Amino acid sequence: MRIAMIGTGYVGLVSGACFSEFGVHVTCVDKDAGKIERLHKGEIPIYEPGLDKLVEQNVKAGRLTFTTDLKAAVAEADCVFIAVGTPSRRGDGHADLSYVYAAAKEIAESLTGYTVVVTKSTVPVGTGRAVEKIIRETRPDAEFDVVSNPEFLREGSAINDFMRPDRVVIGARTDAAKEVMKQLYRPLYLIETPIVFTTVETSELIKYAANTFLAAKITFINEIADLCEKLGTDVHDVAKGIGLDGRIGKKFLHAGPGYGGSCFPKDTLALVRTAQEAGAPLRIIETVVDINDKRKRAMADKIIAACGGSVQGKTIAILGLTFKPNTDDMRDSPSLDIVPALIDAGATVKAYDPEGAHEAQKLLSGITYGNSTYEVMEGADALVLITEWNEFRALDFNKVKSLLKSPILVDLRNVYEPETMAKAGIHYTGVGRPSIAVKE
Repeated sequence: MRIAMIGTGYVGLVSGACFSEFGVHVTCVDKDAGKIERLHKGEIPIYEPGLDKLVEQNVKAGRLTFTTDLKAAVAEADCVFIAVGTPSRRGDGHADLSYVYAAAKEIAESLTGYTVVVTKSTVPVGTGRAVEKIIRETRPDAEFDVVSNPEFLREGSAINDFMRPDRVVIGARTDAAKEVMKQLYRPLYLIETPIVFTTVETSELIKYAANTFLAAKITFINEIADLCEKLGTDVHDVAKGIGLDGRIGKKFLHAGPGYGGSCFPKDTLALVRTAQEAGAPLRIIETVVDINDKRKRAMADKIIAACGGSVQGKTIAILGLTFKPNTDDMRDSPSLDIVPALIDAGATVKAYDPEGAHEAQKLLSGITYGNSTYEVMEGADALVLITEWNEFRALDFNKVKSLLKSPILVDLRNVYEPETMAKAGIHYTGVGRPSIAVKE
């Protein structure tokens, strides 16, 4: 089987590489000639653990190729995936589908023989029908079916998520389209992965419903963390106590500075807008969006409070800038709200991120970027942990204390235990955890 993957962003490149690992011949297409040239050289434009090796071995095996020639790639394909961006549209929060529709038109012009056209991008309900209409109007003679096959990839563990997913969701209208998709995902049938076949529209909604539910779960535990701080209780224990209930589950019950990344912020907003237009507003998700926006800004106030109520003239060392570890993705990262707020409050900021500095420099100005964990601490008045990279999980606190002017740690990911920090002589502030006085 041959497939064409339109778009070599995060979803397209990971999906294309993983399909090629299944033994499928994959051609990844992108209009950005520079990106395709870099891929030909073996340069991966995103940071995702294991992706470089996966791409390299499948290119060598002849199963994975890259091109700017969409027409040629589509003409040879049994299945064409649309994996282009669907960012939030400026002004109203709806998903911007211009890239999807442009791809659909180009695909239509290039079809030869029966082809399954698959929307892999996250798209609102009704997009599949719109894509079908565009193709039909452009090429009335074309033989094709449109399928919805949303991705459920977590940045930092995307390859494992693709190879061993919780489920695969496929929205298809015809038996012919279902059969093509069954053949494509045959390796997952062999390991008994649940395959959910449904309508195109239901498949589109499943993706949004999944992401908004997880965002709501994060927001719930963050609000509980705020209550814990007022009551002197520990959100870790609360999360464990409720997470052991099988109906709730322990995942996504980690209090922190709010969700970010390429999916949750735009998907929650897009579903809110879709629901409003449908006359069935999702009040819970509207509140989730509002709370999360305010929470990220409130984290700067937490840092300022830990520094005695003012950071004017003080230097703050930041560990981690990306929205989560094991990615260089800065999209809607809490750091994009926290760092500017600290600077506006008069602080000097020094920051280090193992993989995200290059992307951060495009979005955050007025700060000094360090080259190592301990370098940014030297002479700082406080240390703030924003992203829980593994290398930040076992800090040498004797060294930390020797580098900082004041032994202050604001841990926005609750990596460390308050009792341990108190014994180490660190003035510790976590999220939703009781403060323990340091014995001087």
